[in-house]
Amino acid sequence: MLAPWVIEEMKDVDLADKRLNKRLESILDQLGGHPTASIPAACGGYAETTAAYRFFDNDRVGFENVLQPHIEATYRRMAEQDIVILAQDTTEVDLTRPEQQVEGAGTLDGNARYGSFLHPLMGFTPDGTPLGTVYAEVWTRDDDSSQVRWTAERDYDYERRHTPIEEKESLRWLTGFRQSCDVAKELPQTQFICVADSEADIYELLEEAQQERQQPDWIVRACHDRALQKEAKTEVFDEPANHLRDRVLETEVQFTQTINVRGRKAKLKCDKRGRRQPRDSRTAEVEVRATRVTLRAPWRHDRKLTDVSVNVVLVTEVNPPEGDTPVEWILLTSLPIDDIEQVRTVIQYYCVRWMIEVFFRTLKSGCHVEKRRFEHIDRMLPCLAVYMIVTWRTLYVCRLGREFPEISCEAVFEPAEWKSVYYVVHKTPPPSTPPTLQEMVRMVAQLGGYVNRTRPDEPGPQTVWLGLQRAHDIVNCWLTFGPESKNEKILV
Repeated sequence: MLAPWVIEEMKDVDLADKRLNKRLESILDQLGGHPTASIPAACGGYAETTAAYRFFDNDRVGFENVLQPHIEATYRRMAEQDIVILAQDTTEVDLTRPEQQVEGAGTLDGNARYGSFLHPLMGFTPDGTPLGTVYAEVWTRDDDSSQVRWTAERDYDYERRHTPIEEKESLRWLTGFRQSCDVAKELPQTQFICVADSEADIYELLEEAQQERQQPDWIVRACHDRALQKEAKTEVFDEPANHLRDRVLETEVQFTQTINVRGRKAKLKCDKRGRRQPRDSRTAEVEVRATRVTLRAPWRHDRKLTDVSVNVVLVTEVNPPEGDTPVEWILLTSLPIDDIEQVRTVIQYYCVRWMIEVFFRTLKSGCHVEKRRFEHIDRMLPCLAVYMIVTWRTLYVCRLGREFPEISCEAVFEPAEWKSVYYVVHKTPPPSTPPTLQEMVRMVAQLGGYVNRTRPDEPGPQTVWLGLQRAHDIVNCWLTFGPESKNEKILV
């Protein structure tokens, strides 16, 4: 019996073959029930394992058509929301093997690691509940461009400046924004905000975002201290600063706020080429400023760009610890910043972007997608699409229990699911009234090692995905041998 969420998620599956459609539903159910297990262990038998690998090796099965029914389901969930954050980001899928490498995998850096790149556009509610993937792109590199950068930096820089944006990997950020525009046109009743980190600070994107008429709002964290339009001197004031950061620093502090800062590893140390600096986890006191500026269009050899006016929110840390990297965000946005609450909203929406990082971490550490064994990249990518759906489901259950704790658990779980889990966790028959969603998520997490005592923090993704794996087996036993089973013969 398939899990009800699998049936709902695969409602629009179309692989041009009914047998392939059913096989995808079965594989999603099996891998979703055992996200941390290997594919043979999740499938549970030789015949099922063989069928799964044959499915991934089928020429009619690809990354796009496996993910498509999930995208359609994501649209349905977004249509029920008033506001949706569309976050886009890129991650590596490292398929490096100590033995024979995966055929078709490209270089990741220095010809030492091999794999592919994944760039999804994902929908979230303003409180961080994942709604699913809207669009995703995967690609491999034919050569190692970073090696060119270090061995011939001057030639590389000249070539980069004279390469059109359409021929760069950076085009993925514009493609993601254009996809968000298509979403906004299809669901006009929902307000969309497209959010991206500093890699998306591309002038062509900012210009296109201003020119697009029926567009979503957007927030991009600035990477470059861009030049501004010059303003004339006045008799009272000196000439204003002509670069972005200095101009915002000239404005008054609107408010201060204490935030939790996530630590970063030293190997991510940042330099002028854009790599991130190390930082310890801590609380930080920050000052917030906001203003509107007009960016001066940079030179391009193949086109003439126009000046762009944007709103800017600057978040800077006050008195950072000695030797640690201070917090500083320069957020470019189309959202209004006329009062303090609007400025707070910009920061809140940008912080939701962190959930896509949690998605990547769960995909790799929870579902172990990089450890799946395939001989060719074309077989790996459909499997990656399946695990993207499994990862979404795990985070969805986890976050929904936090944001809507008092609703009935039957909004997410079937009666057989909550009754069987309740019986195993509490060692007593289930009640006639379903527990709340928060109680159910905590019970699932207990199966994964969560200690359910009086505590302010809710279960995290790791205990939830481990608990869902055990719950899957418990439910199957309940349906087969439990008090509501239809079997006339019960094995003793």
